[in-house]
Amino acid sequence: MLLLRGTDPAEPGTTWWITPGGGIEPGESPAEAARRELAEEVGLTDVDWGPLVAYGTVEFSFRGREYRQEQWFRLARTTRTSVSLAGSGADEHALLLAVRWWTAGELRGTEETVHPRGLAALVERVLTEGPPEPPVRL
Repeated sequence: MLLLRGTDPAEPGTTWWITPGGGIEPGESPAEAARRELAEEVGLTDVDWGPLVAYGTVEFSFRGREYRQEQWFRLARTTRTSVSLAGSGADEHALLLAVRWWTAGELRGTEETVHPRGLAALVERVLTEGPPEPPVRL
């Protein structure tokens, strides 16, 4: 599982791990936005896209502003493991600190904060049972 380590400049010293992603541009579908965001954030374009596996709504603050965001999580597979934050935009550099591949066991065992909650269980479920049908709510 590819995760990005982020921080909020308004909360120095607080970090978390998140999935790649971001906002949907006008006229984009959620699937198109996922492709664009993955390419922009880590330069990953050679991906086999699978089905929607989870969705949900999250509320959070960033830089002192409150957000409510819908989230869609799609299965994506690649054989390429070399990724980089070098192509991320200037605003993203303020919050993205690192990029890392995780195993299901590492996700399950970490004491670091990982968003969304339940990601480790979802990854294990997809690996053992395949993509859930219908997608699960996180």
